[in-house]
Order: sequence, then structure tokens, then C-alpha cells
Amino acid sequence: MIDLSENRTISILGCGWYGKALGAALIAKGFKVKGSATSAARLGALTEAGIIPFIVNVDAGGISADAGFFDREVLVISIPPKFRKGETAGYLPKLGHIIEAIRQSSIKKVIYIGSTGVYGDTNSEVDETNPPQPDPGTGTILLEAEKLFEAETAFKTTILRFGGLIGPGRDPGGFFAGKTDIPNGRAPVNLVSLGDCIGITEALISKDAFGYVFNACMPWHPSKSTFYRAMSKKAGLPEPVFIDELKSWKIVNSVNLKKVLNYEFMTNSPEA
Repeated sequence: MIDLSENRTISILGCGWYGKALGAALIAKGFKVKGSATSAARLGALTEAGIIPFIVNVDAGGISADAGFFDREVLVISIPPKFRKGETAGYLPKLGHIIEAIRQSSIKKVIYIGSTGVYGDTNSEVDETNPPQPDPGTGTILLEAEKLFEAETAFKTTILRFGGLIGPGRDPGGFFAGKTDIPNGRAPVNLVSLGDCIGITEALISKDAFGYVFNACMPWHPSKSTFYRAMSKKAGLPEPVFIDELKSWKIVNSVNLKKVLNYEFMTNSPEA
């Protein structure tokens, strides 16, 4: 267990939607938090949240970081690949530079935020005991990223695979509102709220649960049609129309959240 009375400092590489909210939550629990931004213009927002700001830039060519950012015991890495912006071949070299910086630092424990995208649509239920069978392309890159951290012996990594992210600023009611003829309407959804993303991270830190893999999806998997129609209606937006069909799909479960962390999700259902 990590003793909060020691007022430990945790570094968060990537203070975006999740990282900044995690930092604020950890500060409320008595931690000091160092957070990274990619430019001086973004430092103020971190300071306002109580996060000690540092500039860190990393790409396929290398890494530059303000001195002291990596001078901690625990590091959270939350820099998802920008596949939609064409970042494919450069993502793994970027992680390689981060890993080398960790090797040269005092960091001994890492939380790598991954994705349930390591699982392809195998038309089955999967959990952490199932070797991922990724879809070609981005799924394969996500799995290779995990392997980079699993191969390290200089520090312990816990891999935290988030499902589809929902919460403040990511209201699912608007994802498909008003659209029609959306395929695969009976496929199940695999989602996780920001509150649970933070709660799970806090739980694994407090229980010192490093060296594990956790799937982080709520244990309720309504169909895309049922879920997104309900969310659009709740938001007062036009309901989407899905094609009543079931093509490729998966249901992502977790055995380790309960077994290792004894974690209970905060919501009763994804529609809550």
C-alpha cells in the first residue's frame, strides 16, 4: 500500500482530458502532482488545477523535458496515439524515447494508459486472461506498445486499458445524434466513464498494484442502438437511427479489477 501521509509526488505525462482530471483528484487525496504540457501557453491551466507544470515534448525523433519531471517514483503515461492525425509509424519510437528517459530516472513504477483496441472484433467475450488478437493496423500498434513496457525490467508497469471514454466534455448523446443508417446497431458497447478511469487509477496506486494488466470497461454492454438512442434522447438531441444488424463485435470484461483491486464501478449502468 502507498501511504498517503508520505505526501508522495506523482508525475503525469500527458495532462489532457483524463490526465488533468486525474491530477486534480490525486491532489485532493494528498499527493503532489507534476504534470506535462507541450508548450508554455498550456502551463497556466495546470497551475490553476494545482498541478506543478513542466514542458515535455516527445516525438519519433526524440524527447525534451524540463529537469525534474522524471525525478519521481511513479509515472502515469497518458499520451494516446493520434491515429486520426496520421500517427502510426511514429508512435512506437515515441514510446521508446519515453522508456529510455525512465531508465535514466528514479522512476520505478509506471502506469501506461492503453486501450481495449488491442482486442479485435472476434465476435466473443474477452478479458485479461485472453491473449489479444488485434485487428490489423492500429490494433497491432497498440499491442506492440504494451509489449515495449512489458519487456522492461528496470521498472514495473501496470497497463490500464480504457474502453470508450465518456464523461464531461465527451457526452455520448452527441456522438451519433440525428444520423441515420448507422451500421451494426446490435453490437455491444464497451465504455468507461471519467470517474471510473480516475477511481481505478487511484485504487491501483493505493494498493501498489504494479505489474498487472487491467481492462477498464463498465460491466454493462447494451447495444449501440439502445445506448446511443437513450443518450441522445437524454441530451434533448435527435435520436440516431441504426441498422438492426449484428456484424463484428466484442465484449470486453475484466477479472483483475475485482480480483486485484476489489474495484466496484461508480455507475449502475452506462445510461446512468
